[in-house]
Amino acid sequence: MISVVIRSKNQEKALEFLLKNLKERYSNDIEEIIVIDNLSIDNSKKIADYYQAKFVTIKDFSYGGSANLAASSASNNIVVIFSAHSYPVSPDFFKVIQQKFDANKNLAGLRCLHSTNDYKNYIEGIDAKKDPNKSGLIFSGSAFNRKVWQKIPFDENVPTFEDKDWTLRVLKADYEIDFAPVVFNYDIKRTPAQEYFRFTRDVLGNYQIWHKEDALSSAFKGFIMALYRIITRSFVQIYYAFKRLFFMLRFKISKPQKFNY
Repeated sequence: MISVVIRSKNQEKALEFLLKNLKERYSNDIEEIIVIDNLSIDNSKKIADYYQAKFVTIKDFSYGGSANLAASSASNNIVVIFSAHSYPVSPDFFKVIQQKFDANKNLAGLRCLHSTNDYKNYIEGIDAKKDPNKSGLIFSGSAFNRKVWQKIPFDENVPTFEDKDWTLRVLKADYEIDFAPVVFNYDIKRTPAQEYFRFTRDVLGNYQIWHKEDALSSAFKGFIMALYRIITRSFVQIYYAFKRLFFMLRFKISKPQKFNY
């Protein structure tokens, strides 16, 4: 059977949509739903209770720590993981995951499809051994084997990319990570502060895990390009705002002929 674990913080609307989706469309495929909540101050707890999801609070959040809490809170060997702002789309989403694990006892994890990179690597047959970054586990819309996790837990010291770090370690231990040909949606709009936080985590993760050190020149280039886009976008938006205004003025003065059906 399958346990679904959702990582969330102050996302009551997204969480409610995800839980409603899971309960109404996949209730026969899921045995339990667990919300790993990072000290939300909205109605997340009430929403989880309404949909009969187990609610677990994490006080000292870290990516690896929350992943380990997700795994330890689950009762089943197959654990499907979501962020609150993601949700499954394919009708057979969980059935395919179950079939994949049943067919391969050496399977540590599955990556489902949601982006161009996913589709390309899946279609072209580029597996996690060839591309552990784009074909390895992601901590949303993926599944992992809890028995493998008991031997190889998530690293709580990595700043981010706990999923990629785990991918590398389980592959090194001769387990497998595969694609599940089912689709989920990842719908998130980050604030500038959240984008900055994500940027800092990615820089650290890229250096520690992939050994990629971003040049300082790229930061300056990014700064200049951001200013350029802001200025250019402002002028373009003003230009088309005037065009829309003048179009409506002309439309009001000289309306086209109506069609009679």
